[in-house]
Amino acid sequence: MNFFEQELRALAAESDLLDDARYIGRACYARISDNIRAKLQFITMGHADRYEALKITLINNREGEIDSNIVRFRDIWGPKAVGNPNFREGLYPHIWTSYGKSEWYIYQPKIVDYEKLAYSLDEYLEMFSEDMEHGQTMA
Repeated sequence: MNFFEQELRALAAESDLLDDARYIGRACYARISDNIRAKLQFITMGHADRYEALKITLINNREGEIDSNIVRFRDIWGPKAVGNPNFREGLYPHIWTSYGKSEWYIYQPKIVDYEKLAYSLDEYLEMFSEDMEHGQTMA
C-alpha cells in the first residue's frame, strides 16, 4: 500500500459515503448511487511534489464526468501550530514527496482533521446521492 492509498483509506474511514471504496494507485473510487461514482485523489496546486488539496470527480456511468471539486486543506484545516521555529505563524498542511518518499510535511493530521475533511467531502457527495434517490437526473 502506497502512502496516498493509506491516507485515502484514513479519510474513507471517517466518511459516511465511502463504504464501498476501491483503491487503484493514488486514487480512490466509490459508488455514490447506482450510476454515479466518485474519484478522489490528492493533487498539487502549482508546486511540484507538494500535494495541498483533494480533487473529487463525479463520474456518471453513461455520461462520463459530471462534476468536480477541489478541496484545499488550508480552507478546511487552516494553519496548524507546529513546534518548528521556522513556522511561528503555523503551517498549512500538505503532503511532500522528496526522493521518492511521500509524507505529511511537519504536521501530521489528527483524527479530528480527517473527520473535518470527511464531513466536507460527504456534504458535497450527498448533493448527488440525494438527487439520484429522488429520481432526478443530472442536467
